[in-house]
Amino acid sequence: MIVGLGAGSTALKALKCIAERLVEGTLSDILGVPCSEQVAADARRLAIPLTTLESHPRVDLTIDGADEVDPQLRVIKGGGGALLREKIVAQASAREIIIVDERKLSERLGVQWALPVEVISFGLRGHAAFIELLGASVQVRTGPDGCPFKTDSGNLILDCRFGPMDDPESIAGALEGRAGIVEHGLFLDLVTDLIVASPAGIRHQAR
Repeated sequence: MIVGLGAGSTALKALKCIAERLVEGTLSDILGVPCSEQVAADARRLAIPLTTLESHPRVDLTIDGADEVDPQLRVIKGGGGALLREKIVAQASAREIIIVDERKLSERLGVQWALPVEVISFGLRGHAAFIELLGASVQVRTGPDGCPFKTDSGNLILDCRFGPMDDPESIAGALEGRAGIVEHGLFLDLVTDLIVASPAGIRHQAR
């Protein structure tokens, strides 16, 4: 089985569970496709066997987290900066399972979280101005050192605060039509399963 290994704190918990079950022998015969260089390093440290999309372009199942989820299972991802590879793996997956706690649920996307947009550095001011015309306030993401954050692909992240989105599909379409914008953190029609943890227990919702 080919398993997509998502990025972020929630996905790391799943990574550790996979590693434990491989050691126990209750899980075997899997290969992981990591969604970031950090995830790849974590998986190697945990002795999870890895492969690539070049070798296995079809992924059976991906386990990932999300920053915000609406009732239609549309999500915002990219808080950790791995949105491009996460979306590539998600699009290659037969099942995309998102695991969140109930605090990540919103009636509309954008209530809690800015939308991450990955851009190339050339023409940065123009990219930001274009997104502002769509109605967002835009900030270049910086790292702990105060320098611009760089993705695994060497690009920049613009955190774009749209507020509650009435039409995420329209925003996604506008962003996808702009040269220099590599990818955005709106994952639409990709999530097949949502698992929500709350004090009341675990809830599973399928699309």
